[in-house]
Amino acid sequence: MVARRGAARVRWNRAVAVVRDLEERCATPAELLQRVVNSLAIEMFAGLASDGGSKVRMLLTCVDALPDGSSHDMTRSEEGISYAIDLGGTSFRVLKVELGAGSTIINRKVEHQPIPENLTKGTSDDLFNFIASALKNFIEREGGEVEGRALGFTFSFPVRQTSISSGTLIRWTKEFSIEEAVGKDVAQCLNEALARNGLDMKVNVLVNNTVGTLALGHYYDEDTVAAVIIGAGTNACYIERNDAIIKSLGRVTNSERTVVNVEWGSFRPPQIELTPYDICFNNETWNYYDQGFEKMISGVYLGEIARLVFQKMAQESDIFGTAVDGLSTPFVLSTPNLAAIREDDSPDLREVGKILEEHLKLPDVPLKTRKLVARVSDIITRRAARLAAAAIVAILQKIGCDGTLCGSTQVRTMRGVRRRTVVAIEGGLFEGYSVFREYLNEALVEILGEEIAATVSLRVMEEGSGTGAALLAAAYSSARQKNSE
Repeated sequence: MVARRGAARVRWNRAVAVVRDLEERCATPAELLQRVVNSLAIEMFAGLASDGGSKVRMLLTCVDALPDGSSHDMTRSEEGISYAIDLGGTSFRVLKVELGAGSTIINRKVEHQPIPENLTKGTSDDLFNFIASALKNFIEREGGEVEGRALGFTFSFPVRQTSISSGTLIRWTKEFSIEEAVGKDVAQCLNEALARNGLDMKVNVLVNNTVGTLALGHYYDEDTVAAVIIGAGTNACYIERNDAIIKSLGRVTNSERTVVNVEWGSFRPPQIELTPYDICFNNETWNYYDQGFEKMISGVYLGEIARLVFQKMAQESDIFGTAVDGLSTPFVLSTPNLAAIREDDSPDLREVGKILEEHLKLPDVPLKTRKLVARVSDIITRRAARLAAAAIVAILQKIGCDGTLCGSTQVRTMRGVRRRTVVAIEGGLFEGYSVFREYLNEALVEILGEEIAATVSLRVMEEGSGTGAALLAAAYSSARQKNSE
């Protein structure tokens, strides 16, 4: 009996050692986060200097004006209904936005539509036909008219913008892999699908989800300077001075500023050690060498990182019992599952046990093991949130809103009149996971200091990416009509 207890203790200690090793590898003290901030800011400067000169693409969006937060100057004359399609993950949304006097949003209708997995790896015609058909059905159910309606298209994958209403796909991210679509004008693909489905409308504005979120954020508050998505994927955009965009000097524009799409998912901070569980090292995803930053932060991947840790724990010990085949299925554990594990505050961690049994086929897991599982979830969540905070600060540092002298590494101090900065945020991971938000806000204070952090406001924009696209579509459609008169 003593020997069995000793052997069990040894096996338990091996599982604990796996978790301790993970915790050490995932540590993100404030000094380390500041180095990540500096690295990303440097990459942003390089990306603005030349195409291909940086790990982040710094894509120019052709959006050089945004709805104004106080007077709505940009869309003052726009009234009526516009539509939007928001594609960026395993589901997409169709939206109807009605603008009243003064371009006030008086009504909004949103429908979510899951995308069958086969369409994410099929042909572009199949995918865009499916989207166009969903929009047609939505308009018919709403009893709306099509002719003359503005359409915004939120397409949340890297695109090289050729105009406000067109852009070629650079590459797929997340779990999409329709290779023949790469290099195509995605707005034109949708326009052709709309025509095939009998819809007399075309894309007026092509944006990604960050730009749509920024547009809605700026509509409500003119102090909004950036937008961040923290959901299935992660990315950001911000308002940049045209004279800071070296690679586009001489470009004709109607404004002194342009919205820049950072594409920070491809950033690989050299200061952050990749663990054996970060799926950049595994071949379970088709783009396993890419999107390293996104894979440490976003909702598609965090649950999978946890599963890989649990699998290693099972290999090192018997803490989950002997029936552990459920741990070998990639992506069986979702990030909402991970959040539910971390946020279970019941004395016996009942929800943790339920998730382990239902999703990983691990019945009757002892309480002390459930506590270890919750600890793993906390470690992965904390690293993700703190890295997201560092990325947000990098944008603030790039545009001089972080208390330093425009990207210097000097100590952050208040200078002159206190300046308020708003960052619009959308995404289920941030909106629906309270512990993630707490860790992110905590890291912002650690990096910026309390005085500067108090000037930064993170404002959630519900359905921002689609609603913002509809607002921009109405505005740019009206502008084109005026110019043609």
